[in-house]
Amino acid sequence: MDIEKIRTDTPGCAKVAHFNNAGAALPPRPVIEAVSAHFALESTIGGYEAAEQNAAALQHFYDAVARLIGARADEIAYVENATRAWDMAFYSIPFAEGDRILTTTSEYSSNAIAYQQVAAAKGAKVDVVPDQADGTLSLEALEAELVKGNVRLVALNHIPTHNGLVNPAAEVGKLCREHGVLYLLDACQSVGQLAIDVSEIGCDMLSATGRKYLRGPRGTGFLYVRRGIVRTLVPPFIDLQAATWKAPDGFDLRDDAQRFETWERYAAGQIGLGVAADYAADLGMTDIETRVTGLAAKLREELSARRGVTVLDKGARPSGLVTFTVDGHDPAAIKDAARERAVNINVTYPLSHGYDPHVLPTAVRASVHYYNTEEELDRLLSALPRK
Repeated sequence: MDIEKIRTDTPGCAKVAHFNNAGAALPPRPVIEAVSAHFALESTIGGYEAAEQNAAALQHFYDAVARLIGARADEIAYVENATRAWDMAFYSIPFAEGDRILTTTSEYSSNAIAYQQVAAAKGAKVDVVPDQADGTLSLEALEAELVKGNVRLVALNHIPTHNGLVNPAAEVGKLCREHGVLYLLDACQSVGQLAIDVSEIGCDMLSATGRKYLRGPRGTGFLYVRRGIVRTLVPPFIDLQAATWKAPDGFDLRDDAQRFETWERYAAGQIGLGVAADYAADLGMTDIETRVTGLAAKLREELSARRGVTVLDKGARPSGLVTFTVDGHDPAAIKDAARERAVNINVTYPLSHGYDPHVLPTAVRASVHYYNTEEELDRLLSALPRK
C-alpha cells in the first residue's frame, strides 16, 4: 500500500492523528469530492434534477457495495445508517410465541433493546450464548442451543464495540445453514476493516455503516439481504420505494433488497458511499486488514509494556479496536487531553456492552486504520499519562 499517497488523499491526516475510526473515520478526497459535487449540483439545478442527472452514480452504489462484500447488486439496500439497516432486517422477521433469538454476551446494547422489545411483544425468548475462555463466542455452546430447537434467529456482532475481538462469523454461518436458522450479522465495525465475503460467511442479512472503517459519509449505511429469503421478510414500514400501490386497497412489495429502502434519501451520501466502497475494494481488503491488524498489534504491545496500563482486549483474533485503562486516570480526561494535542481517541462505556457478564470498566478506545502510521502511534503514546 502506498501510505504516503493514501495520506495525501486524506486531508485530515495533515491536521490530526486520528484513532477514532471505530466512531467515524477520516474520508478520502474522492469521497469528499463526490459528496460535495452532488450537493453543489443540487444547490444549482434542484435536488430532483440533480438525482436525474447523476442517476448512474446513484445506481453504481449497489454495484460497488456488492463487489466489496461478494454479493449481488439486487441484494443491497441503501439505508441511512447501520442501526436503521439492522432494525429493518430484524423487525422484518415474523417472530411468533416460543421462538428463540440467540445472541452473544458482547452484543451492542441497542440491539439488545430490540430483542427485549420483540420478546415482550411476541412471546419470543432471548438466549445469550456463552463465550469461550478468551471471550469469543463458543461454537460448541451455539451448536448445543441450535440442537435444542425453536431458534428463529442467530444474531451476531462481527466485532464488538468494546473489547477488540473478531467473532467467528463464517463458522457461525455454517452452523446456521446446517440447522436451517436465519442469521443476521452486525458488521458495523468490520466492513472496511476486514475482508468480507457474504457467501463465505453464510449470513442471510448483514448491516453496515458508511462512517466507520469504510470511510464514507455520515448518515449512510447499507443492508445486505440474501436473494433467497427476501420474499419471506416484510419490512416494518414501507413506502413507494419499497412497494407499488395497487388502488384502492392493495400493494405489491418489491422482490429485491430495495423493499427495505425508503424513497427519500441522502443522495449525495449514497454516491459518496459507493465511491468509498470502490476506494476500499481498489486498495484491496486483504491488504487493508493486514495493515490494520498489524498497527493495532503494535499499539497493544507498546501499551502492555507500560506501567499502570491495562489492555482489555479479548479474543484469539484481534481487530483494529484497542481498549485500555490507565491506573488513576479517568478515560474521558485522557481523551480530552489527547485531543488538545491533535490526537483523537474515544471512550467506551459499560452501558453499551449488552449482556456481557464480565462488565468492563469505562475505558479508552483507540481504533487504528490503514492510513495511520507508526509515528502517529508514538504521538498517541506520548499523549497518554504515565503512572
